[in-house]
Amino acid sequence: MGMFRVDKIGEIRRAYFDQERSIKEIVRTLSVSRATVRKVVRGRQTEFKYARDVQPTPKFGEWAKPLIEILEIESKLAKRERRSTQRLYEELRGRGYGGAHDSVHRFVKSWREERARVPVHAYVPMSFAPGEAYQFDWSHETITLQGLPLTVKAAHMKLSHSRMPFVRVYFRETQELVFDAHDKAFQFYGGVCRRGIYDNMKTAVEAIFVGKARRYNARFLQMCSHHLIEPVACTPASGWEKGQVENQVGNLRDQMFRPKPRVKSLTELNAWLADECLAYARRTMHPEFKDRTIWEVFEDERASLMQLRGPFDGFVEKAVRASTTCLIMADHNRYSVDARAAGRMVLVRSHAERVVVLLGEEVVADHPRNFQRDKVVYDPWHYLPVLMKKPGALRNGAPFKDWDLPTALTQVRAKLKPHADGDRQFVKILGAVLDHGLGAVEAACAEALEAGLASGDVILTVLARRRQPVAPPSITTPDALRLKIEPAADCSRYDRIRKIA
Repeated sequence: MGMFRVDKIGEIRRAYFDQERSIKEIVRTLSVSRATVRKVVRGRQTEFKYARDVQPTPKFGEWAKPLIEILEIESKLAKRERRSTQRLYEELRGRGYGGAHDSVHRFVKSWREERARVPVHAYVPMSFAPGEAYQFDWSHETITLQGLPLTVKAAHMKLSHSRMPFVRVYFRETQELVFDAHDKAFQFYGGVCRRGIYDNMKTAVEAIFVGKARRYNARFLQMCSHHLIEPVACTPASGWEKGQVENQVGNLRDQMFRPKPRVKSLTELNAWLADECLAYARRTMHPEFKDRTIWEVFEDERASLMQLRGPFDGFVEKAVRASTTCLIMADHNRYSVDARAAGRMVLVRSHAERVVVLLGEEVVADHPRNFQRDKVVYDPWHYLPVLMKKPGALRNGAPFKDWDLPTALTQVRAKLKPHADGDRQFVKILGAVLDHGLGAVEAACAEALEAGLASGDVILTVLARRRQPVAPPSITTPDALRLKIEPAADCSRYDRIRKIA
């Protein structure tokens, strides 16, 4: 399904779960089939796959933003100095626009008429009911991380009624981190508002049309549908429409980022920021309810928030081909994958804190995410099948340098290193991990070291012995069944039988 269908799924979910409307009423008001409504409310999907034979390509949507920038600049000029729509059309054509003049003319006419209705410096005071809406925005802040200055991205959320703030810091401003910021904020608040107010950030909005019309990103709409949120975007260059969170950026910058925080990790900083948000809310008076603090108003608002539906599985997925050196590229870094995936197409899922790689339905890599650039993240165990065929790679192979092995295996490796075939023996030991598991191999190495026999064959023998079935316990014979005359092994009886014969 296209973008419209993802949006419609969100409307159906909000109408059924939050507004508690019947299926019949939803069918009538949203003009969808009963089967579609049942499919949405009975399942947990926020997207239904649909392969379109012909994908339409809107020609003007992506040109709205540059045209608005031109119109904003020319709106400050005298009317006679402004260019006609024909001249503006020619300007866009020079930049690569391939659409018609009529589209440009209609957009410019509508934009100018809408702008003429409101004086340039006039603002409308906003009022929000409890649990109605929140506002979201990003800011860039400077901190000292491990003794070095660093510019980080701070995600800000503010409940529009109580003004309760939330701030969380990230290395990037990417879509999967937008999802994570929402999950962490909703956990912090203990619930979800019904509407979210955003600027036209690229991680959410793909195209800006006249007025409030937007084409949202499909994954962003899935996140909103999961939490039953209705997304609302501001008019371009109208930051006052989310003025609360805009003010929060300035206020909390003074409170939390001046002087620059000195931290060892972002985890430490985010825990401190959450505590500071609570402290700020408890000591700051509400701007409308002047006899109450922000915290007191927030405690009343909690009852109006929608119930949490669990975290959204917020990853960004990309299909790539793993190299023959078992590496894939993700977010300017390379990560190793299991040798089975070498040279094959895999799905790379970038989460907020992890990079997961799938070959079909099977996970072939799961790494902590590295937010630096041009780094290579190895898991040496991914290369074990290759190493068993080429044991000589153990000594100089990049994945095996500084390999953090269990203590017993490290000691065995050190003892085998002086031997001519030490690498080959140690690779045989590592290969046993595939069948016996790392814990069993480590225990066998410890037993061999204790006996002073650190060799590959000895350790493999210990493993084989440990896999033998345990001897069954002996049966104790009751006294009633015990023989009065125990049988004796006397081979001379056979001689007596032979003589008789």
